[in-house]
Amino acid sequence: MKEKVILAYSGGLDTTAIIPWLKENFDYEVICCCIDCGQGNELDGLEERSKLSGAAKLYIEDIVDEFAEEYIMPCVQAGAVYEHKYLLGTSMARPVIAKRLVEIARKEGATAICHGATGKGNDQIRFELGIKALAPDLKIIAPWRMTDLWTMQSREDEIAYCKKHGIDLPFDHSQSYSRDRNLWHISHEGLELEDPASEPNYDHMLVLGVTPEKAPDEGEYVTMTFEKGIPTSVNGENMKVADIIRKLNELGGKHGIGIVDIVENRVVGMKSRGVYETPGGTILMEAHDQLEELVLDRATMETKKDLGNKMAQIVYEGKWFSPLREAVQAFVESTQRYVTGEVKFKLYKGNIIKAGTTSPYSLYNESIASFTTGGLYDHHDAEGFINLFGLSTKVRAMKMQETEAAK
Repeated sequence: MKEKVILAYSGGLDTTAIIPWLKENFDYEVICCCIDCGQGNELDGLEERSKLSGAAKLYIEDIVDEFAEEYIMPCVQAGAVYEHKYLLGTSMARPVIAKRLVEIARKEGATAICHGATGKGNDQIRFELGIKALAPDLKIIAPWRMTDLWTMQSREDEIAYCKKHGIDLPFDHSQSYSRDRNLWHISHEGLELEDPASEPNYDHMLVLGVTPEKAPDEGEYVTMTFEKGIPTSVNGENMKVADIIRKLNELGGKHGIGIVDIVENRVVGMKSRGVYETPGGTILMEAHDQLEELVLDRATMETKKDLGNKMAQIVYEGKWFSPLREAVQAFVESTQRYVTGEVKFKLYKGNIIKAGTTSPYSLYNESIASFTTGGLYDHHDAEGFINLFGLSTKVRAMKMQETEAAK
């Protein structure tokens, strides 16, 4: 009886070519597993394509709600942004994909999991750390690192290989961007983006929206509500988290929100340039931040900012299934108890403009914050506070004066 391998299958040329390659080089029974994180029409035709390529079975697993509620929202609540710009769209999806691949491997009694990530990227790390954390006994096969067996170096090579094995597929030799899409975002790499000196060809590239220049000349107001840090409605309509993100993607894409051009530092050591479209995610994180401004005290916000950066690093490096991620997330969850209220803003040509935020737990007190005298705040108290707060500064300055005078 043949051993089984679970292939993380996207339906693209790379993973399609891997199917006959696995059978030829390892004599595996290949079971394809496509994890639906919100790729949309990219899933069309996978059943026929996988079988045509020699797969014994295809799983299409819808995990959109799990992805939104258990992976996206912890990062939103943490304010996790990698290198000040990247909202972790690909990074957040890899651990939940790895988790489902392991579950299918157990169900099928497979001995190995195969992925099509390249040997230069971050995804190989994210997939494999997830698999190692959940199923350390399973073998991992990464064709692009196995250069003695995987000799294909281009789309032309892969197409020729498939044809040689009697697989005629609807792929051509034309180049396009390397993309990754899910509910949260779409990323673009390759072509002119490989040269940081080149301006992105946005008219050719963008999928989820338009540039700010092509956005409507009229702004659009949006109102969101949150309950304990979780979004619950958009413009008065209650929705689950995944549907809220879909709605915000529609609104943000229309108004040119969330287009980021970044040269980031990959885990493997190189710099990589890419363009990310995250219209709904950019809006959701900004709305959440606006509400936190009202309800979190200064010390908590300072600590949360540091741990948000740590959370971003953990997720980017593929260490989701780690005690540190669990500990950071536990802290973040404790801060969300009072992040409840309503946020209103206007979308206009790439901008998210505040239009009013309210919360029953707001720490903003007009009688204290007002420039007029009165209320709970006594101006005279500030003098003693400043004397104590600046004591070490004053003592040091006095010491310097004495030392200079004695020379």
